[in-house]
Amino acid sequence: MANITAAQVKELRDKTGAGMMDAKKALVATEGDIEAAIKELREKGVVKAAKKSGRIAAEGLASVLVEENTGAVVEINAETDFVASNDKFKTLVSDVVKVIADKKPKSLEEALSLPLNGSTVNDEITNATAVIGEKITLRRFVVIEKSDSEVFGTYLHNGGQIAVLVTLEGSDESVAKDVAMHVAAIHPLYVSRDQIPKEIVDNETDIATTETRNEGKPENIIEKIVQGRVNKKLAEITLDDQEFVKDSSMKVSEYVSSKNSKIKNFVRYEVGEGIEKKNDDFVKEVMDQIQ
Repeated sequence: MANITAAQVKELRDKTGAGMMDAKKALVATEGDIEAAIKELREKGVVKAAKKSGRIAAEGLASVLVEENTGAVVEINAETDFVASNDKFKTLVSDVVKVIADKKPKSLEEALSLPLNGSTVNDEITNATAVIGEKITLRRFVVIEKSDSEVFGTYLHNGGQIAVLVTLEGSDESVAKDVAMHVAAIHPLYVSRDQIPKEIVDNETDIATTETRNEGKPENIIEKIVQGRVNKKLAEITLDDQEFVKDSSMKVSEYVSSKNSKIKNFVRYEVGEGIEKKNDDFVKEVMDQIQ
């Protein structure tokens, strides 16, 4: 049996984040071979990760990164909001958004296969699941390319609960940043009216028509009232038409135009949006684990 030193255990823990006993057992099993021990821990991690695969991961962090003419936004989920403050989790998110910006994968499967830290993105996520003790997933990402005549604006809210990337035609980065902050705060769904699907417009028109008729409005003015109500509703979800959060006297499009710019596109990721979160009794869960 190899003589395992405290320095070897520390080195393995530093590289993997594993607990002291897990690190020592892996070193004993591999007779002190650090790389073999890392593999041993990762193989155990696969088993641990599999046990967690059915859990709901609706917390975590979103991140945004710009490198020259490429911008990337990612969301990586975990099970509890405590993980968002974990340094290893933060490093994982930072590493993943960088490799995605660099390699520009076209699909989630391709992104998970990208090389990262001597393994792959998928392996790093699996290892993090084992080390941190929660199910961790790369939920989604997007890569945006811009031209030299365009500018990116980014905004990260609350350390990564909301990440926004905006592209403007123009050269004023401060304007793009202002728009990104607006998108984070007000949550538009589209840039302009012509992007709104016809079925949404038709649905809003039907609702407004029924509502107006139920109010007993004269038939000859119903169409005009409906048009006004639909326009108001669509303006609420359209970035161009929203009141600018920093100056409500103008629309976002008016603010941007006054700075000789035009909004091209935006991406807004909010952690956990669209995921049905599980409401657990946290105190009970902790007590169950202690017992």
